[in-house]
Amino acid sequence: MSLKVYYDLMSQPARAVVLFCKANKIPFTPKPVALRKYEHQSEEYGLISPFRKVPVIQDGDFTLTESVAILQYLAERFDCPDHWYPKDRKARSKVQEYMAWQHWNTRMHCATVFIQEVILPKATGNPPDEGKLRKHVAAMNTTLTNMENFFLKDTPYISGHQISIADLLGVCEVEQVVASGRDVSAGHPTLRTWTERVKSELRPHFDEVHTLMHSLRDRNKKH
Repeated sequence: MSLKVYYDLMSQPARAVVLFCKANKIPFTPKPVALRKYEHQSEEYGLISPFRKVPVIQDGDFTLTESVAILQYLAERFDCPDHWYPKDRKARSKVQEYMAWQHWNTRMHCATVFIQEVILPKATGNPPDEGKLRKHVAAMNTTLTNMENFFLKDTPYISGHQISIADLLGVCEVEQVVASGRDVSAGHPTLRTWTERVKSELRPHFDEVHTLMHSLRDRNKKH
């Protein structure tokens, strides 16, 4: 197989790329990169990804290092069903709208809560700083409310009436937070309905790529 996917399933954009490939039956050679073992910092990986991030794809002699660009490329390269990344200009622009917004919103705020609740306590042996955590959770909840009130206000999916790569990115971002045992959709009924809809449409592949995250969730579940 010419397509290689470099990933770590702890990374939400990496999960989105792997999930897209599985959902669309795109054959690929898996290239796991263990971030926890600092494999992304190796000189060898630096030749593949100068920023030493995941995901990365190599399609023959062509390399891409950013998840949004990767998903757009895969959708067109493998002639996936149009709803993933529509050819219609207006429909495609709605998908792009979320993907432009998510970097500093769902991506940043959900990842920050995950880092504060899961990564830092494990790395330091200390509990989360409750003051900082409250601020980060409040910022995340503002973002999730904005998702409900804008992107999910009138349609069942982020960009319309069918699932797209915007939903795939979004659901992986939101699901990152559950690793701490937190119910991320508490107080967000529209978000809860949307996440369950997207998960259902992507199963069994969704559960497969989130096995690690759900294992952390079950271990850390709050009682």
